[in-house]
Amino acid sequence: MTKGYYSDAVARGGVAVVTGAASGVGLAAAQRFAASGLGVLLADLPGDALMAAADSVRALAPASAVVEPVPCDVAQDADVSALADRAFDLGEVAVLMNNAGVARPTTAWGEPDNWRMMTEVNLFGVLRGMHAFLPRMVAAARPAVVINTGSKQGITTPPGNPGYNMTKAGIKAMTEQVAHDLRRAEVPISAHLFVPGFTYTGMIARAMPQKPDAAWTSDQTVEYFITRMGQGDFYILCPDNDVSQARDRKRVTWAAQDITENRPALSRWHPDYEDAFKAFESDV
Repeated sequence: MTKGYYSDAVARGGVAVVTGAASGVGLAAAQRFAASGLGVLLADLPGDALMAAADSVRALAPASAVVEPVPCDVAQDADVSALADRAFDLGEVAVLMNNAGVARPTTAWGEPDNWRMMTEVNLFGVLRGMHAFLPRMVAAARPAVVINTGSKQGITTPPGNPGYNMTKAGIKAMTEQVAHDLRRAEVPISAHLFVPGFTYTGMIARAMPQKPDAAWTSDQTVEYFITRMGQGDFYILCPDNDVSQARDRKRVTWAAQDITENRPALSRWHPDYEDAFKAFESDV
């Protein structure tokens, strides 16, 4: 485990920037950062949801802290650049949370428009955030954290939505490299891969009006993440009421062993390996 700088970043103060902040874990994180005393820029698509989210965050922030909604489409270079300019106009950036993301259906050889949209938002949206913010954050050399929201679908890559999996797998690889490069730069900035479990967000609520028993709330997920980030963890796979830490470890290990054991791709879902996987996972 390497040192994390979240507690130092909060102690020094400054601004937290959260994309995808109008709802779900982005909003829960923005609320938590405000309650810790940081100013907050909430970035999301323009609309009533963003304004309401800013009001809820403002209610938790100290009177002296700046809380601003910033309409921003992370698929647009100019929007992300303007977000960074506004953040640094306000002062030092303590937290950069690249959280905005979308899910659209894809198959391996279909839905090219959905592939492109998710790539621009999920993958390049994170890359745009890091390119717009990190040069100035590194130059400032103050305690800070960079948080990129990934997905378990980018780690075990289950069948069903390959376009989404690809974008989230890219975020994992990108964030690993950022953590390495920040360490080599010898600046007090740490990077963290935030991987929610089954979390009951507004997107899920549209399909499931009642929260499933298996799901965590956004507040639970963010609480777990911030605790682990405060301990300096890089890989933060959040459990839920159905999948424990131990089960996550088993599934990630099996996926990695597809390579080392020369099994078929996605063998967890291959009929010839169904019994073997069940036996492998049975002790959790």
